[in-house]
Amino acid sequence: MKELVSRIKGDKVIWVIVLLLSLVSVLVVYSSVVTLAYRSHSGNATYYLAKHTVIILFGFLLIYLTHNIKYTYYSRISQVALYLSVPLLLFTLLKGVNEGNANRWLQIPGTGLTFQTSDFAKLALLIYVARMLALKQDEIKDWKTGYLPTIAPVIAVCGLIFPSNFSTAFLLFINCMFLMFIGRASMKHILLTMGVAAAGAGLFILMVFAFPHINNRVATWKSRIENFRKGDKADNYQADQAMIAIATGGPLGKGPGNSIQKNFLPQASSDFIYAILVEEYGLVMGLVILFLYLTLLYRGVRIATKNPKAFGSLLAIGLSLSLVMQALVNMAVAVHLMPVTGQPLPLISMGGTSIWFTSIAIGIVLSVSKETETENIVATT
Repeated sequence: MKELVSRIKGDKVIWVIVLLLSLVSVLVVYSSVVTLAYRSHSGNATYYLAKHTVIILFGFLLIYLTHNIKYTYYSRISQVALYLSVPLLLFTLLKGVNEGNANRWLQIPGTGLTFQTSDFAKLALLIYVARMLALKQDEIKDWKTGYLPTIAPVIAVCGLIFPSNFSTAFLLFINCMFLMFIGRASMKHILLTMGVAAAGAGLFILMVFAFPHINNRVATWKSRIENFRKGDKADNYQADQAMIAIATGGPLGKGPGNSIQKNFLPQASSDFIYAILVEEYGLVMGLVILFLYLTLLYRGVRIATKNPKAFGSLLAIGLSLSLVMQALVNMAVAVHLMPVTGQPLPLISMGGTSIWFTSIAIGIVLSVSKETETENIVATT
């Protein structure tokens, strides 16, 4: 055990946070899959427990492997990953597995598993943007030689994700804009990009309303926003059930396995798992989970400020912010502060490849932390 711990490098607080969130995930997923188990596996919730546990354990293996790779290698890897992600996103948009009127998944041949190509593209893009900003520091304020080569992949990737997954495209775009800001890009260029992106999204929506057969996701976005604004219980079923779960949980919750709303929430183990968590473990546990995510962001910022290289700093803060932004959006939806988005809660929601891509992102942040510690030690000797 001592030898295993000695092999684990990087920020120990992040390791502890990941471990705690994973333990919570196993407990809450096991409780929340009851309805799903009856629907698909004759009530055998143990099947989902075993599957989810294996996925999380493999996630830890991915964290361990990626944190042992020097973070500077990811700069080159991101180039290949980005070049792969664009055709993958395009293929998914045209021929992907359709679920909920959206083509978001590709099936892995021979495994029966599916994965969201947007998860892969998101990770590749954030690393690539960090790489470009680090390389173009001296010319990033120049539109043609610095800014345009950096922003072009952002527009391409977010544009390909947008038609089937608005919330992911929006969060990724905002994250990239924040990276551009801290990467010293011109504020004028950033605002221009945001204006063009908003205009492009608006034009796409108008086209879909004119030709509905092109994409039927816009109607879903429209209804979600309208239902959220009106608060209509009949059309806002999931959010209403989530609020009931949170309201009845109280400060300390009903106890593990005692959730009632898990029987009514269609996405109890994924999109609305935070509501089930609060119902069973109480508002206190809900606040603890929020604190853990905010601590993860703080540690990411701390790693970024200590790293002497631009790429390492941008990488740490970009990936940390991406994970925490997604978590905050998921929790905001559960407490009805935002319309339903379909964003899972990182490291807690039941999932497969989404957990693994999250694990890789955390492993990269830990790699930056590990190398930062080494570089600082060398600098002081």
